[in-house]
Amino acid sequence: MSTKERSQIAALPVINGPDGRLRVMIVTSRDTGRWIIPKGWTMKGKSDRQAAAQEAFEEAGVEGEISRKSIGSFRYDKLLDCGDVTPCKVDVYRLDVTRWVNNWPEGDERRRLWCLPDEAAERLQEPELKDIVRSLPESKRDTGKTEEASV
Repeated sequence: MSTKERSQIAALPVINGPDGRLRVMIVTSRDTGRWIIPKGWTMKGKSDRQAAAQEAFEEAGVEGEISRKSIGSFRYDKLLDCGDVTPCKVDVYRLDVTRWVNNWPEGDERRRLWCLPDEAAERLQEPELKDIVRSLPESKRDTGKTEEASV
């Protein structure tokens, strides 16, 4: 196991449902099928928030307004393709979804699900991520300024 912590970014897609209550989108991982949020490595030439928005489109087929600042972070151990495990710290950016598509780059490899924050937290494994999801403000007005990020 590698001991050097690596950095990743993630998007937490959210939308207000027809009843006005906040919904969170979670997706399945490609390897184990467990519930996660769209995440990946930082990208050369893109800010962390832009990279998080790109991961959201690739893994979940969603676009929208991404928060300027991270809304929190969590840690987990990532299993690499070579079989090694490396510790990762993931900075999470709120993505207020304005559009989603039915055909997206990883759509054949993942399932996605809209659910209430408490239900999403129950399905996720990482304790720090569960806390981030459970503490989400209902409105983006409560999170600071957002800006549309191109993918």
